[in-house]
Amino acid sequence: MNGIITLLMILIILIFLIFFLIAPGKYQKSMVEPLQYRNYAHRGLHNKSKTIPENSMAAFKKAVEHGYGIELDIQFTKDEQIVVFHDDTLNRVCGIDNRLDAYTYKELKQFSLCNTSEHIPLFTEVLQLVNGRVPLIVELKNGPKNSLLCKKAYDLLKSYQGDFCIESFQPLIVAWFKKHAPEILRGQLSAGPEEFKKQLTKFQAYAISRVLTNVVARPHFIAYHKKKTAWLVKFSEFLGAIPVVWTVRKNDDSSFYEKTNDMVIFEFYTPQAKYKK
Repeated sequence: MNGIITLLMILIILIFLIFFLIAPGKYQKSMVEPLQYRNYAHRGLHNKSKTIPENSMAAFKKAVEHGYGIELDIQFTKDEQIVVFHDDTLNRVCGIDNRLDAYTYKELKQFSLCNTSEHIPLFTEVLQLVNGRVPLIVELKNGPKNSLLCKKAYDLLKSYQGDFCIESFQPLIVAWFKKHAPEILRGQLSAGPEEFKKQLTKFQAYAISRVLTNVVARPHFIAYHKKKTAWLVKFSEFLGAIPVVWTVRKNDDSSFYEKTNDMVIFEFYTPQAKYKK
């Protein structure tokens, strides 16, 4: 009898521990309603041919014209200007074998995006272009000056007249907004551990893939890769985390993802701008 009681006590403690680790942050409905049930163009409405490059002013203009929400990435230049760009390096998009933060913004303006007339835009330029016409998902990229990036981005967003939320793969970035900007809807980006094997240790990859880092950041939403199989992620959603998915493409069952998520990040097809879950 004592053994059964001990096992039950251990089980209760484990359940409480799991709950404590993965519980999301609390939020008001007014924080999420302007952003819900919309399709978000991943890095703007760019195309496979790269005539409209990702994270370009042309891609953002195209997304606004279609009424899509926009997901974009921000990070620092060498001179601490906030630009919209995804990769740490310039190789894939600009054909330059170096890191983005090795250059000032003035130097970066000399490089084209995917051999087009488009160039890496400032975050302020994108905010001016969108001008509140569609909602934004702003991803803050992990880097050597995360706290400063958070502060400078927050300073810009505080005066922005439009709907937006923030997200990051780095839990400490999400935690910064929890502490300093609790009024902003915040999200934890995640995926299966295989997505992180080049950047993180196995333990770190597992912790993020199973949203155990929620204990630090208490995100309001979990933006998870479309291959969502981890039961801890689903349990976090059961506890109140808003479900968001990335990146849905043409051959995926887009209607399924719209039914099971409050926000859908997509690319390379043109879904309806809004949907009913």
